[in-house]
Amino acid sequence: MSVDVANETTTEIELTEFAALTRYVLDEMHVHPQADVFIRFVDEDEMADLHERWLELPGPTDVMSFPMDELTPGKDADHLSEGCLGDVVICPSVAARQALEHGHSAVEEMLLLATHGLLHLLGFDHALPEEERVMFDLQRRLLLTFLAGR
Repeated sequence: MSVDVANETTTEIELTEFAALTRYVLDEMHVHPQADVFIRFVDEDEMADLHERWLELPGPTDVMSFPMDELTPGKDADHLSEGCLGDVVICPSVAARQALEHGHSAVEEMLLLATHGLLHLLGFDHALPEEERVMFDLQRRLLLTFLAGR
């Protein structure tokens, strides 16, 4: 599995932690071991540009996902076909503000956002209440089991 993580900001980020989370989530979701994914950390100007260009919404957001080959989760030991899963882009400064609002650390918020973004790459959504329940329950389980194993 090719997991690339890049920090394009001045915020100090332990990139190996995000690479480990990504590998954990993709393994748990039975993604083919040859799948590629890229996690980028960008500043507010870059995130605002992406947000406006792709979603036509103003200002920066916390996380965006850009699926490539429209891969979906595998079942048990059956893995997906290999391909490029896509990119997850996270804005640390937006995440830090949200972390303050939610009463946890910026790192925890960014780990949550990375998990959220990876699930979007795998086709999960939260537009409808039932979709939201499924996605957020899975997101919570994946993040908590990852953190418990660290």
